[in-house]
Amino acid sequence: MKELSLFYPLEKDSAFQKLSEAAINDLSLDYIISHVAKGDYEKKLILRIMSELECDSDVIRYRSDIFEDFINNPTFRNKIMNLLDQLSYLKTLGRSFNDDTVAPVWQLINRLQELDVYIGCIEEINNLFNEFDVKSEGMKQLKNYVAAIYNDSGFEYLKADIKKLITETSQIQSITLGVNLDETMCPTSVGIVSINKKRFDHSNVLDNFIGFLNNLGGWLEGRYNGDFNGMSKISSSGTTGADNPLMKNLTREVSNMLSTTVRHMKQKLSHYVNYSGYSLTKFIPELTFYIRWAEFCAKVKEKGLPMSKPEILDGESGGLSAKGLYNIKLAIQVLDGNDIDIVKNDFDFSKERGVYILTGPNRGGKTTFTQAVGLIFLLAQNGLYVPCEAISLSPCDNIFTHFPADENQTVNLGRLGEESKRISEIFSQATEKSVLLLNESFSTTSFSEGLYIAKDVVKVLRGLGARVIFNTHMHELAMSIDEINALDGKTKVDSLIMGIQDGQRSYKVHCAPPDGRSYAKDIAEKYGVSYEQLMKSVQSKSA
Repeated sequence: MKELSLFYPLEKDSAFQKLSEAAINDLSLDYIISHVAKGDYEKKLILRIMSELECDSDVIRYRSDIFEDFINNPTFRNKIMNLLDQLSYLKTLGRSFNDDTVAPVWQLINRLQELDVYIGCIEEINNLFNEFDVKSEGMKQLKNYVAAIYNDSGFEYLKADIKKLITETSQIQSITLGVNLDETMCPTSVGIVSINKKRFDHSNVLDNFIGFLNNLGGWLEGRYNGDFNGMSKISSSGTTGADNPLMKNLTREVSNMLSTTVRHMKQKLSHYVNYSGYSLTKFIPELTFYIRWAEFCAKVKEKGLPMSKPEILDGESGGLSAKGLYNIKLAIQVLDGNDIDIVKNDFDFSKERGVYILTGPNRGGKTTFTQAVGLIFLLAQNGLYVPCEAISLSPCDNIFTHFPADENQTVNLGRLGEESKRISEIFSQATEKSVLLLNESFSTTSFSEGLYIAKDVVKVLRGLGARVIFNTHMHELAMSIDEINALDGKTKVDSLIMGIQDGQRSYKVHCAPPDGRSYAKDIAEKYGVSYEQLMKSVQSKSA
């Protein structure tokens, strides 16, 4: 029978695609997760989960509903994380219960204490689920799972057994010893005669016996320091502490007798321990993922920025409709205390607009926007809220990126050779359900060569039918849209421009033909180097 998971419905198996290292780097996933996770372990955990891109619409909806429960119940998520951390710690401690090298007394006392805390954890987790109204299928199943542990484990009986065992242990007040002597009256061995429920009190008989031993003089002098109680400190051979053979024997005898009590306890508790509410700890990685992201989204929303639950469309539609989209990295800058005005954009993919040629001025936000589109797919398909006012999307089967490579990676092939190799690898894997993000591809070669290759790539992308943003400075590529759309293909190519208003970068995108000269004119005027401005400066000097 399939086990309960907060990532997959019971009737579903995993259907994820692994993101490439290039995509992880180009989408700045490490940077984003460093602001979500707490500690290196959580960073690695969340990165592993997010790099396994789930593409089944039902699985994504299942996760999204669970995530919404954590968004809507901040008190619940804080308490459940703390309780599960305690449970995980107890599970680690519990390993010592079966460690034969640990003294039985320690096992007994600590195990009883562990189980007492363990019961409290399960009770509190069960009470939490009863207190908060979870809505998602996954959290309801987890609620029933916890209730089954609580109701079927006989906790009332376990409490009674623990109380009885603690009582029995606490009643041990003293131990009666039997000492064997040799012909010279030297002790040779010690054994336990009985374990008593009352403290030992000197009797006249014992006092007289000790007096008799002390009167023997030389036999005891220098061996037991004239003190019968010194037997626990000094042996007849002069050794002390753990080296004392009598004390070793005494410790062994005590341990053997208490081992019987420990075995009795193990038998009493085996039913509860074998059922193992510690199985709840297997949900800690999944819960950590949801809780940390819910905490992050809550912080973003507190800054007045939108984070929305995506509507997941049928996987075959290939659509996307986003209102008020922005890059989550900008939200992180706001959280870090930077005073920036985040510009939001509306954007969509469809069969009529499946491939976009994105143009605009330098530092105009093209790369930031290109990243933002990839990140909304990544976040949404992990079941998370996305940085939009509203969004609906059809899941992709993978996200492929083609951003400028580090120069160290281009030594053998050269930049153009390296770029071409990566494009070839992407096409060998991409399908019509993929999302491709190309950032300044083929800009490292001559303009004519880059334009020639780029045109062919866009023609193939149109035939592939994937959702694509090709961010480029080659305005001529966008001007070739009519020529490219005249060929057969599964989708259409459109021009998307990053605007400028009054000489300032607006960071707003809209569909329109590119105007390289307009961009150049606005930038020239901004920096005072337009023809008119320069001529005016020259004329003013000669006047």
